[in-house]
Amino acid sequence: MRKLRSVLGDFANQGAVIDLAADSDPTAGWSSIYGNNLLATYNAFEASRRADVRRVIFASSNHVTGLYEWDRPYDAIVAGRYEGLDQTNIPLLTSDAPIRPDGLYAVGKAFGEALGRFYAEEYGLSVICLRIGTVNAADRPRIPRHFATLLTHKDLVRLVRCAIQAPDDLAYGIFYGVSNNAWRFWGLDDARESLGYVPEDDAELWR
Repeated sequence: MRKLRSVLGDFANQGAVIDLAADSDPTAGWSSIYGNNLLATYNAFEASRRADVRRVIFASSNHVTGLYEWDRPYDAIVAGRYEGLDQTNIPLLTSDAPIRPDGLYAVGKAFGEALGRFYAEEYGLSVICLRIGTVNAADRPRIPRHFATLLTHKDLVRLVRCAIQAPDDLAYGIFYGVSNNAWRFWGLDDARESLGYVPEDDAELWR
């Protein structure tokens, strides 16, 4: 609770909070996930509640459903093996799909999504969880998987702005954050309809 009290003042008079605080290493161990991600996530939601913040935008992760990439056709797509695949007929994963975390980092993000729903339903806090794709300093694909999962810096800004400006009656939602990549396998219809998010970039520009 001491760490929570130390940040309460930072949340005062804020209309929206964007929670990016975490150890972002998908392979991070439990001690780091617990000491950084879980506690920071709780503090962000609880401090927002106490400060009467209107909305929390929680940076979740595509890794919450990462183990689908063990299955066909996603395993071939992330490996860059496109033979026999129709990019116009890829079964898209949506937020309705059961979670399949691919590590403790992903488990921590799933915790954040669940905590966000609790705060939305118990306290009336508007919560938007963004399952962010691949964002890197180079702002371009670095390995074959990135041609499906890239979220460019510009599209990330578009996504967060849309989340901030979404209608006040959006109580809770989980949305994938990815650019309009030809080989993406995460659905964007709900983000378009609920948030107005329309990505403009495509990883194929760097093919």
